Amino acid sequence: MGDTEQVIEFFKAELNKARPQLNALVLAGGKSERMGQDKGAINWHGKDQRYYMADLLKGYTDNVYISCRADQQHDIDAVYQTLPDTFTGLGPFGAILSAFREQPEKAWLVIACDLPLLDKDTLDFLIASRDPSAIATAFKSPHDEFPEPLITIWEPKSYPVLLSFLAQGYSCPRKVLINSDSHIIKAPNPGALTNVNTPEELKRVKALIQPKNVSA
Repeated sequence: MGDTEQVIEFFKAELNKARPQLNALVLAGGKSERMGQDKGAINWHGKDQRYYMADLLKGYTDNVYISCRADQQHDIDAVYQTLPDTFTGLGPFGAILSAFREQPEKAWLVIACDLPLLDKDTLDFLIASRDPSAIATAFKSPHDEFPEPLITIWEPKSYPVLLSFLAQGYSCPRKVLINSDSHIIKAPNPGALTNVNTPEELKRVKALIQPKNVSA
């Protein structure tokens, strides 16, 4: 290995050591008004989706939390850690801020609960592509080319940025990604980013999953 390669490897190793520890947050606090039922409780893979996603994320960190409204806490299985919203009325934006308020020194892998096709390969790719020098690492949407804020690693440095946007009257995490120093990547399997928000979408995605594993 030449001198240049050694220097590159040295700085890569130092960067890895400097990476903030990663927590994971499953967003399950929405009211699911378009779906007409709790999206976090839909059984796509043999258990409530919020639990399935939390279990999947345990492969990346020991610190996995289910984000919820305060009135939902008693409905969530006690074996799972919950993180109730303290920034209320702001949807996913408030859930992300609530996570940083709880542990501002950690990075947060934020995943929505309405992603039944999200798989380990996609999460592996996101983790491997993480750039801690950016405020966040996010996938580019295959539908509109904008970043997907709810399948994203938010770095600690994003917390003051998010608060700054909120102070200006903005509560859209996608707007933060678009207008900040974000690391945007292309998903190896764009279909894994499919979210399900309506009964029509649920019916369509059901056809893509083994029928024996699905009940809603």
